[in-house]
Amino acid sequence: MIFDTDVLIWVQKGSSEAASLIDRTLKRHISVQTYMELLQCAQNKRQQKYIRDFLSDFSFITLPLTQRIGQFAAKYVEQYSLSSSLRAGDAIIAATAVESQMPLCTANEKHFKVIKELNLSVFKPVPLPKHPNDQRNN
Repeated sequence: MIFDTDVLIWVQKGSSEAASLIDRTLKRHISVQTYMELLQCAQNKRQQKYIRDFLSDFSFITLPLTQRIGQFAAKYVEQYSLSSSLRAGDAIIAATAVESQMPLCTANEKHFKVIKELNLSVFKPVPLPKHPNDQRNN
């Protein structure tokens, strides 16, 4: 199974459901796009190391961007960006799943549901309790 970035972010936020899902999956894959998105969200080198260690500890295989994946992704952007707001990053992740013939696990069903040849596995996260120090709650 290929995991979308959002599922891994749910794990980082403390979702036991997302962690359990990953733990139950024997063959774990991510797109190189997901890898870059995770690193991009890190605020420092320590967080980047944490991400690399997490992916390594759970034996994630990062699938490369190939010419065919790039062609599929470009086709998806051309077909769906105007009608469904499909972004390039999501198109690369979807194309990686289609080309690899693996299901894509995501909590963002609306980002991917327009791609008919994509085998989608939707993760429905349970909202996490708000942290009392979270400034967004005020």
